[in-house]
Amino acid sequence: MVSSMTGFGRDSIIEAGKSFVIEIKSVNHRYMDLNIKMPRVYLTLEERIRNVIKEKLNRGKIDIYINMKVFERTDVEAVLNKSLAESYVKCLKEIQESFDLRDDVSVINIARFPEVVNIEHKEEDVELIWETIKKPLKVALDKHIEMRLREGEKLKEDLLLKCSNIELLLKEIVDKASTVVLEYKEKLENRLKEIVDDKNYDEGRVAMEVAVIADKCCIDEEIVRLSSHISQIRDTLEIEGPIGRKLDFIVQEMNREANTISSKSNDLTITKNILQVKSEIEKIREQTQNIE
Repeated sequence: MVSSMTGFGRDSIIEAGKSFVIEIKSVNHRYMDLNIKMPRVYLTLEERIRNVIKEKLNRGKIDIYINMKVFERTDVEAVLNKSLAESYVKCLKEIQESFDLRDDVSVINIARFPEVVNIEHKEEDVELIWETIKKPLKVALDKHIEMRLREGEKLKEDLLLKCSNIELLLKEIVDKASTVVLEYKEKLENRLKEIVDDKNYDEGRVAMEVAVIADKCCIDEEIVRLSSHISQIRDTLEIEGPIGRKLDFIVQEMNREANTISSKSNDLTITKNILQVKSEIEKIREQTQNIE
């Protein structure tokens, strides 16, 4: 199926006092440009995330956002510096005895002294985090791909319509091209009759002139190749997997043939139609820029 490079997918999960929201966005790009934005503490998982994405996507500017909110802190704990607390208590008792002060030493007082109670962050289990976010990551990716495929079907329909439009224009060009030489010969003979007496011009020279013009304006090969390229586009649209670069190449060749026909054309109708053909080819080129 044809896949666009434009897509969006989102999923979330709440587990172990944390919520994770994962969003995947992409737009067209010549190659794959993958950017991941997530909490720094989980940067070690970046390569695994990249591998999951690269298994399913091939092109596009892809942005992945992993947002985390903490509802219950399980990665921190209070740690008592017992030796320091004992030192504080000893000092306070000496002050009491030396100055005959009232004994108001309490747990709260000791705990408030610097570095008696410290908050320590426990190292999180990266494997556990990976198992937590892996599922919503894949769900978001599947939704993203589903949107790409929907967009791709619309692009395919539009490309096939434009190919049909070009074929209709080519048919008109072929019909007109078959009469161009005869019309030129008739105009040339009529012009000669106006200038010289009837039958007093060299018919062999006229035939030679007509043959030269026929050779110069012959577009049979270009029409055949252009029709072949249209068939290649149809066949390519049925291929599974990335086809964007191949379509780009075919469109370049179509432009080449259309330009050649335009340069050979010496008929107003053919010129008008080939300009419409080139317009359709340009529209195809713009659409193929969005195909993976």
